[in-house]
Amino acid sequence: MDVLSDVVTTMKAGRAKVTRSRRSGRWGSRFGPYPGAGFHVVLGGDCWLIPPEGAPLRLTTGDVVFLPHGAAHGVSDNPDRTLDQLPRDRTETHGPDLVTDVGDEEPAGDQTLLLCGAYRLNRDVVHPFLRSLPQVIHLPASPDRHAQLRSAVELLSHDAVRDRAGSDAALPALLDLLIVYALRAWLEQQCPVENGGWCAALRDPAVAAALDRMHRDPARSWSVQNLAASVGLSRTTFATRFSSYVGQSPMAYLTWWRLSTAARLLRESDAPLAAVARQVGYASEFAFANAFKREFGTAPGAFRKDRAAPR
Repeated sequence: MDVLSDVVTTMKAGRAKVTRSRRSGRWGSRFGPYPGAGFHVVLGGDCWLIPPEGAPLRLTTGDVVFLPHGAAHGVSDNPDRTLDQLPRDRTETHGPDLVTDVGDEEPAGDQTLLLCGAYRLNRDVVHPFLRSLPQVIHLPASPDRHAQLRSAVELLSHDAVRDRAGSDAALPALLDLLIVYALRAWLEQQCPVENGGWCAALRDPAVAAALDRMHRDPARSWSVQNLAASVGLSRTTFATRFSSYVGQSPMAYLTWWRLSTAARLLRESDAPLAAVARQVGYASEFAFANAFKREFGTAPGAFRKDRAAPR
């Protein structure tokens, strides 16, 4: 997979918890903090996001808000209340994956139709790109921007407003698309490239291509030299630029990514340890086990057993 796809895959722990609700009159809810990433989609009407700090943000139909660090925040009919004045959302810690109090009709008058939710994060593996994101990403609806994101919102509005055949399968897939398109839209149009870091890394053709190669084929015998050659740079120029943007040398990042991939394989598959080691570029199960223990503080077998145990 490519880097952005891997970021989304590794961030999730199970299905997203989603609430769809119709609000009217004077209303407001407080969410978080929680160990994950939250999101809100305004499917109809308008409202205000009360962020953890700074001025309230007005949200209108089609707007998407992504909160990658699970910061405490609120949503309200107006901006005149502080976060601590809002009641905690009643569905945040209770209920099934999808809770709804939506009727059959479209929102009308001063009603607001919201889709709110959160992904729990796999704390074993949080990609540094996610850690670099701001507390709040606001992607306003716009007819001339974010075409794919607008399409995902439109599809969500059809499946979230009414219970339709196949919605239980469609909604999780559409929510995954929403996060991919939201991150892509932010990266392409709002990410401050001039500040360096992961914004610059994923927008720099050479560094982005090298990251893509590592992610798509972590088992390959990569070196700084062959990575540099594959993106048309000298070894020194490539290593300096990569380290400056990513915050790690190419080989340090490759090691981290291999072991993070191994952690996911250990959680999600029954493949023998030797097979997992080979899939992430280790010819020796012993070398893999030593490297894994240095990264995660436990042996691969114990890690798998612990993550598979009921919680």
